[in-house]
Amino acid sequence: MGPKPASAAREAWQCVAELLMSQDIQHGFHDACEAADLSPPQLKALMTLEPGGGQSMRSLAEFWRCDASWVTGIVDGLEERGYVQRRPHPTDRRVKVVALTPLGEKAKGRALERLYEPPPSFTALTPSEQAQLRDLLRKTRRARG
Repeated sequence: MGPKPASAAREAWQCVAELLMSQDIQHGFHDACEAADLSPPQLKALMTLEPGGGQSMRSLAEFWRCDASWVTGIVDGLEERGYVQRRPHPTDRRVKVVALTPLGEKAKGRALERLYEPPPSFTALTPSEQAQLRDLLRKTRRARG
């Protein structure tokens, strides 16, 4: 007996994963890095920060699944550009939180403008198919919680 056929969900996810790893997407990501004047790790970090919030260095390390010393280096680079600011935690002076600055919000916006540009392969879909794909992906996004 041969291998079990892949489920439709697995095949769909395989297509998404292959698209995300494609040369077009990688070029788009590096264009977004250039638009924000950031390295790829710095841009990934910037994308996780939200305006009006602040996250501790420890929570960033946990979220990014990396060593705290790596977070320090990334945050240093973002802070040098004026994109983030370290602030004292509101209730614990020993803890520093990282907050997005207005300049960081603008840089993130420039990067998102590039990242949200669809790859050329999307022209293979009709406008109706593009809308259907959008609606299906929105549904999966809502299911994330």
